[in-house]
Amino acid sequence: MAHAYNGIAARDLHGAVWQKSRHSNSQGSCVEFARLPGGEIAVRNSRFPEGPALVYTRAEVEAMLLGVKDGEFDHLVTD
Repeated sequence: MAHAYNGIAARDLHGAVWQKSRHSNSQGSCVEFARLPGGEIAVRNSRFPEGPALVYTRAEVEAMLLGVKDGEFDHLVTD
């Protein structure tokens, strides 16, 4: 059975350097990513920088990025 993780407070990820896309909107509503020392990747909502961050393995993020590049999630943002 897989373990469920509900995230960690982003403020507890000391030394994380957060990056957002240059395509982010001017209101600051975006998703930010940080590579962690152990190789995992943390994700947080820029509107709540102290709030929860979800932590993923490099393989999980790579699979998601490949899906995004292939257009698998385009239906989520189109009418």
